Amino acid sequence: MGAFDYYKYYTGKAADLLDLSEGERIKLTTPDRVLKADLTIPLDAGGTATFPAYRVQFNNARGPYKGGIRFHTSADEDEVMALSAMMAIKCAVVDIPFGGGKGGVNVDTKKLSQKEIHEVARAYVRAFGEHFGPDVDVPAPDMYTNPEIMAVMLDEYETLTGTKAPAFITGKPLDKGGSVGRDTATADGAIAVLKALLNDRHVSAHTLRAAIQGAGNAGAQAAKLLCDMGTKVVAMSDSKGTLAGDEVDVAKVCDIKEKGGSVCDDISCGGQNARILSPEAVIEEEAEILVPAALEDQIRKDNVDRVKAGIVLEIANGPTTPEADDILAAQGVAVVPDVLANAGGVTVSYFEWLQNKSGETWTKDQVSDRLSDTMQEAYRDVADFALDRGVSLREAAYALALLRILGK
Repeated sequence: MGAFDYYKYYTGKAADLLDLSEGERIKLTTPDRVLKADLTIPLDAGGTATFPAYRVQFNNARGPYKGGIRFHTSADEDEVMALSAMMAIKCAVVDIPFGGGKGGVNVDTKKLSQKEIHEVARAYVRAFGEHFGPDVDVPAPDMYTNPEIMAVMLDEYETLTGTKAPAFITGKPLDKGGSVGRDTATADGAIAVLKALLNDRHVSAHTLRAAIQGAGNAGAQAAKLLCDMGTKVVAMSDSKGTLAGDEVDVAKVCDIKEKGGSVCDDISCGGQNARILSPEAVIEEEAEILVPAALEDQIRKDNVDRVKAGIVLEIANGPTTPEADDILAAQGVAVVPDVLANAGGVTVSYFEWLQNKSGETWTKDQVSDRLSDTMQEAYRDVADFALDRGVSLREAAYALALLRILGK
């Protein structure tokens, strides 16, 4: 399946559950607008280079289109369309007034200088700027874009429009109108949802073990928060391998990662019975909680039978294939779907947008409290729907989102 096929599969299941009409189904699987352009930039060494660029505005029934812009060689129309559709679902699940959008440039940033990357960012805004705006379409960072790139895009947009418009884009540096808490929002939101689920089940976090796939920003922050809860982290992985043991020293591993190393660089960080395994081995570690926080398609039909966790917290986008998801559901595994679990990022982006629109600046505690409340309320809505209809959390999340998008 392609990325957009996944979206259609899950949407189709939810549509069947809700007995939606054919017209409603078409509306929910057809983007409002697909924008394409070729971005040509000057190169430092002379000459030019051209890169395909996309912006898909999927659905704005609930508010302005919202979604990141990625600079990556995987960016194509299918991927960007799928991600824009997922953003519409995600925003509806956490009940914030945004629709779904997504952007991408098919470019390898590792082959460009900082100046050339900035040229790509400015060219992107020039290509699609007329379709953007604080109340029309609000971009954000994504793969291989960051607050610095958002600041460049904001500068270009304000130059083009002759206006001051910080609410045009989110994920900005703090001095450009960014919000505190955005850097850790994805993991913070996911752990807030996990706490609500554990509370539902009357399970103490101190009795649980967790395995975390991915030690980037989201995975590392999730590991730290799990430790703070009293949950024992018994495995962490990155692209080099998996460090597993009786208890991983998360603080030391994260310090190594921040210095450019790997989770596998110091086996002593795994505690007793420490061992270095393949990157994929983290999926099958003995743990009650599995946190995929890296890439898509990590839990598949060919390895799902080796998953031992009873809870899968999807911080990554699309880490579980539909075939594997059905198997986990049949086995009673609680999969907290990506459209709920990782919606903390867009939620704090919404907070940033609100602050920019009102001229306010919220404190870290204000952002943290509002994020926790939003995520736990979203979990409650999804969990209650799942219980009422006898379906999985993913089916409930999609069905609830579709009802909200359709205004039902």
